[in-house]
Amino acid sequence: MRKKIFIACPWTPLGGGMFKVADYLIQSQTPEKANSDHSAQLVPLDTRGGKHPIFSIFYLITALTTLLFYRILGQAAGIHINMAERLSFFRKSTVILFSRLIGLPVILHLHAAQLHHFYASLPSFLRAYIRWTFSKASKVIVLGETAKKFVTADLRMAPDKVEIVLNGVPEPTFPRTPYSATHNKTRVMFLGNLSERKGVSDLLNAIAKSQAFQDNKAEAIFVGAEGIEFYQNKANHLGISNMIQFAGWADQKQAAKWMATADILALPSYDEGLPLVILEALSNQVAVLCTPVGEIPNNLKSDENSLFVSPGNIEEITQALDKLILDKTYREHIAAKGRELYEKGFSLDCFSDRIAEVHQRIFGVSARTDVTKKGN
Repeated sequence: MRKKIFIACPWTPLGGGMFKVADYLIQSQTPEKANSDHSAQLVPLDTRGGKHPIFSIFYLITALTTLLFYRILGQAAGIHINMAERLSFFRKSTVILFSRLIGLPVILHLHAAQLHHFYASLPSFLRAYIRWTFSKASKVIVLGETAKKFVTADLRMAPDKVEIVLNGVPEPTFPRTPYSATHNKTRVMFLGNLSERKGVSDLLNAIAKSQAFQDNKAEAIFVGAEGIEFYQNKANHLGISNMIQFAGWADQKQAAKWMATADILALPSYDEGLPLVILEALSNQVAVLCTPVGEIPNNLKSDENSLFVSPGNIEEITQALDKLILDKTYREHIAAKGRELYEKGFSLDCFSDRIAEVHQRIFGVSARTDVTKKGN
């Protein structure tokens, strides 16, 4: 019987990008019957649930009970914990400490874009608790050099216990049908939680100033569930409600459909890790307009495979929008180079193989047959 590697995170869309990463891993594992004697099965472990946070304690207790049950049966190989900041950290810290108590090796996968801010805001005893919790992990996976520096310098993890693994996303599931190919307009898309941290107000203000939008050469669609009423009111106040559409929340399939029609992805965030939505845009050959925050500038290059703007700089965002909308040749060059970048390092196979290699080293098994064979 295959051993189990538990993939812990909130198994609902509330988990955001963290949930998507974990779900992509589950989707990419070798089919259950293949190499069953020497590979593991990735198993979802919900640590939060999709209801009010007060009910998360019941999901947490269930998760701990599940780990203990399979540990007693000898079927648990280890646990891969996906972590963000704030309450996510404190829930996951319980899982980490309990797993170590029952003898399970732990991989901690850090997705948080703002953990360094959260850590700095805490009193010294809670900062010490975070450092102690991280020290219990067998390996910490981070998204890039910026996060690695924080984990090694601030959280005092030994560098050899910290490993960079770039996120990856699947190939597009819908054929590329850019809006501009069938209409006389370019479609600019925002995809994610509608929030100030993501720069939504900045994007709306830039649209209001954009000559291309004023000349009816573009439209914008905002795909995301939270904050719709607030931003709809803001769009009305700016007089641009006829230029934009709020599509609401989208599941993986719906989001993939929207992405297939986009000409430009706009993500003028103030803080990020390495957003999956950017990688999904690269895979779909959609031109990316974003800010050089988090791990983005370590992986993308402005004016080559993306176009960078400074966080909060409305004028820069406006100029970048107009450049990408009005100069089709430039936009298609950026998009094509983005697709090349995706093929080199951001495919789901690349990501899954890298994770499987870490699993093989730490747990002794993995869910990817080819990697398992290499390790034996």
